[in-house]
Amino acid sequence: MIEYANILLVEDDITLAQWVTEYLQEHGFNVTHIARGDEVVDCVKQNTFNLILLDVMLPGMDGIDVCKALRQFSHVPIIMMTARADEFDEVVGLEVGANDYVIKPVRPRALLARIKAILRMQETNPVRSVNELVFGQLHVNADSKRVSFKGDNVELSTSLFSLLWLLANNAGTVLDRDAVFKALIGREYDGLDRRMDVLVSNLRKKFNDNPQEPKKIKTIWGKGYLFVADAWDE
Repeated sequence: MIEYANILLVEDDITLAQWVTEYLQEHGFNVTHIARGDEVVDCVKQNTFNLILLDVMLPGMDGIDVCKALRQFSHVPIIMMTARADEFDEVVGLEVGANDYVIKPVRPRALLARIKAILRMQETNPVRSVNELVFGQLHVNADSKRVSFKGDNVELSTSLFSLLWLLANNAGTVLDRDAVFKALIGREYDGLDRRMDVLVSNLRKKFNDNPQEPKKIKTIWGKGYLFVADAWDE
């Protein structure tokens, strides 16, 4: 159950870490706190966590590098916390595999809502009967999280893989932004967040899909995104 989830909080601001820990414990979560980035990998390997709250600016190793290191062996959901509200943090964080992010100062109820949304999505996502998809020269394996195109392996972050898997599973169907947000982030599209546009753009780059006239992953203006099944034979 969500209320008994184990959360790892990585935050060097002791005052912030204390109130976040107390707040989440009051709502039924088990919270483990560490203050250094270079301690995270060992901690995750030695314990089981349902979600990680990860600050960007940390001693020992910054949050971006921590996220990269974790994604080498773990798919536990990660929410990054940043004091910088610029697009750089958003784009980089998503590219290295973060599931979501929050801007400091952290609002308790908003943070709790983000956590519950991601954990609920993890609980309710059904196990797929199909674990591998093939479209022309594109091969996508959900179990190994491996992607190959034209015989070459394509390295994708967790967020990019999740987006590709979602679109490919709905090949030929236009998915609107709200549906994509609900599936990948666990909440509705607010009309302002550009992260999906950023992820789609980055996914196109991985497959040399012309951003001006994309053929493989199209944006249908006013409607959403379309994975074109017969465009992967080239």
